[in-house]
Amino acid sequence: AVELHFAHGYLVHEFLSPLVNTRDDEYGGDGPGRRRLALEIASAVREQWPAERPVIVRISATDWIDGGWDIEQSLELARELEEVGIDALHVSTGGAVIADIAVGPEYQVGFARTLRDAVSMPVAAVGLITDPLGAQTVLERGDADFVAVARAALREPSWPQRAAHELGVRD
Repeated sequence: AVELHFAHGYLVHEFLSPLVNTRDDEYGGDGPGRRRLALEIASAVREQWPAERPVIVRISATDWIDGGWDIEQSLELARELEEVGIDALHVSTGGAVIADIAVGPEYQVGFARTLRDAVSMPVAAVGLITDPLGAQTVLERGDADFVAVARAALREPSWPQRAAHELGVRD
């Protein structure tokens, strides 16, 4: 698989966010203009990447600021990404601008759930999911199809093995 990182204030997110993208050409302005670069990149990668290998796109579902990128715009982008053949969505938030974010366990999971309910491709949830049972609960509730635990695994490289042990996975 390959993951395209369209989140956290990196280049593509700068095009998506109306707080950052002040262009008045075909890559700015309204929603379709701001989504244009993301869709062009996703389409180009999907065309070149082997069909049997997944292409995942990571997005920030919200900028956490009124007038910024938000869940409604993320829903539009997710549907369009699915149309161009993207296989899965990895849902995070923030990063385009400094925002006051109420960070806590599972604080981004609701965004993943909203997007999962709107598209047929698998969706990954993130956001202070550090406990194996908590990760399993996110999956069992149907909030996401998979959970990404990058920071937890960076802090504790054996996290996946511990999670498997705690959850009774033997295979």
